[in-house]
Amino acid sequence: MRGIGDSNRVCIIQIPAGEEKNRFLILFVISLVVSGILHYGLNYYVTPGFWSFCSKVAVGWIGAWIGSPVIGHWPARIPGLHYGDVWFIPAILGAVGVLIVAVDLGMMARGTRA
Repeated sequence: MRGIGDSNRVCIIQIPAGEEKNRFLILFVISLVVSGILHYGLNYYVTPGFWSFCSKVAVGWIGAWIGSPVIGHWPARIPGLHYGDVWFIPAILGAVGVLIVAVDLGMMARGTRA
């Protein structure tokens, strides 16, 4: 791993470059849209507010990231529904699934039900 700085210091933070950055941004946008729909459109949250939405975006990104490997790479017959290893429909379903589970666990821990 190549670091930033002189030969005595090494920076351990790497900024994704090129295709990796694009994958990160695609998953981020998917998570942002899904979280916005659930949080603001459907009022599906444990606590209202901007920071609850931000935590939902972070959790949704993880769901979108594991969506393609877990759910699968489909629909392969329709071109343009993927970018590299990111398949859009499984990523959306992964984000929705993880967010629903996370909010339900939060509601159970809090003892509330919307």
